[in-house]
Amino acid sequence: MSIKQISVFLENKPGSLYAMTGVLAQNGIDMRAFSLAETSDFGIARIIVDDVYKTTTVLKDAGFINNITPVLGVAIPDVPGGLCKVLEALTNARVNVEYMYAFLGGKDVDHAYMIFRVEDDTIASAVLAEQGIKVVEQEEIDKL
Repeated sequence: MSIKQISVFLENKPGSLYAMTGVLAQNGIDMRAFSLAETSDFGIARIIVDDVYKTTTVLKDAGFINNITPVLGVAIPDVPGGLCKVLEALTNARVNVEYMYAFLGGKDVDHAYMIFRVEDDTIASAVLAEQGIKVVEQEEIDKL
């Protein structure tokens, strides 16, 4: 039960991010979620897209180093404490969250959506399901 996230390594210089997003735009690729982390020398763009295979192919062809990482997508009720409930369930199961970021859910205004990179997607998915928290599949992300 995981979503495929593409991590793209970028030089930390003006125009790098523009060039990468330009390749996606020129190839009709729709980003569903995006996160950017940086150091003084390079950045890592983490993206969830509508077509993983096409995206990795066009990025590679354009000279961008990238890899695919499994992540967990979670639909969180858009209420105070919604995220806290998710983190409580993961903490109680001793599942470490390496990083997370949010994305918009299209027409679903009742939920916020988060991407989680955790140690074990299988355990995290089971723990969240036990708590009635919805884990989102790749196909659902593609349709948002």
